[in-house]
Amino acid sequence: MTTTTTTLTAPFRFDVVGSLLRPASLKKAHEQLAAGEITAEQELEIQHAEIKRIVDEQVKLGLKAVTDGEFSRSWWHLDFLWGLTGVGKYDYHQSYKFKGDHTRTDNAELIGKVAYNPDHPFFDAFSYLQSIVPEGVLAKQTIPSPTMLFRDNRSDNWSKFYDSWDAYLTDLAQAYHETIQHFYDLGCRYIQLDDTTWAFLISKLNDPDADHATYTKWANDAVTVINAALADLPADLTVTTHICRGNFKSTYLFSGSYDVVAPYLGQLNYDGLFLEYDNERAGGFEVLDQIWNHDAHKRLVLGLVTSKFPELEKTADIKARLQEATTKVPLSNLALSTQCGFASTEEGNQLTEAQQWAKLALVIGTAKEVWSID
Repeated sequence: MTTTTTTLTAPFRFDVVGSLLRPASLKKAHEQLAAGEITAEQELEIQHAEIKRIVDEQVKLGLKAVTDGEFSRSWWHLDFLWGLTGVGKYDYHQSYKFKGDHTRTDNAELIGKVAYNPDHPFFDAFSYLQSIVPEGVLAKQTIPSPTMLFRDNRSDNWSKFYDSWDAYLTDLAQAYHETIQHFYDLGCRYIQLDDTTWAFLISKLNDPDADHATYTKWANDAVTVINAALADLPADLTVTTHICRGNFKSTYLFSGSYDVVAPYLGQLNYDGLFLEYDNERAGGFEVLDQIWNHDAHKRLVLGLVTSKFPELEKTADIKARLQEATTKVPLSNLALSTQCGFASTEEGNQLTEAQQWAKLALVIGTAKEVWSID
């Protein structure tokens, strides 16, 4: 077991969601590996070199927590799900319905009882990240929420392996709990569960033609599974979530304010929630206090800077929105980030790497002024 001690408190006043733009060299290496032109070892060497480069860049910017940019995966969610015992890969034969573009058609499905996999490839990926992060900076690990197995037909086969839905949810929570614990044993002290399910539920619960009873049960099941996965984890492990609305080539999946899911989000036992507030699709701050639930320990990280487009927001506008948010949640329980990562899939958003770093520099500089950080 790796011993890691820290006095740092995450999520930080300025923080990073996770994914970063994939460089051309890494995309080419993936293509060459798929074509059999290079070996897995050669691809990994290129991957490690690029991760080292972007970690150094994040450290230079002044981030207190850094990620590997999710360079060791192609999708923000599917690669992790495929690594769980009992989950397999198949061709969905349809694109995820982003507004303005089409994705690849990969998907995940149950092929047995879901369980922790001690040989999950994400463990080696984290160990490499941990090995190159300097002292005084946290290696941040991102994985999809367990609720991502609820969606897009991924749990359709549950009755082939379980006598009840609740028994399946129990196994899913346990698989996640053991996975998170193993990341901790490897030295991880900051992990984030990314989740588009809440945005999906917003769209359904705001749809007068949808079966609201079904989706209300989904919301309650999500709270149950997430909190069971988080129960009894080490006290010095920070676990956050990013409530995502979809991010692919600068497009999106869902719209709508957090109003209808705020009562559920307020029940989640996370240390922090990253919330998307970069445009009018997200609604206002009316329910921030419900999401925060008056938990002095919890921070809401407001995504007021967009990762989808290169134009820089005005610092004064960001400060004004943070001030507006303090009518619902104390400034001491708020933080700042981009609304999402920059490449939830390896295709990436429509901006350059230099523009990406400029966005993060804006987040850092603004937060330092707002919270008087040296």
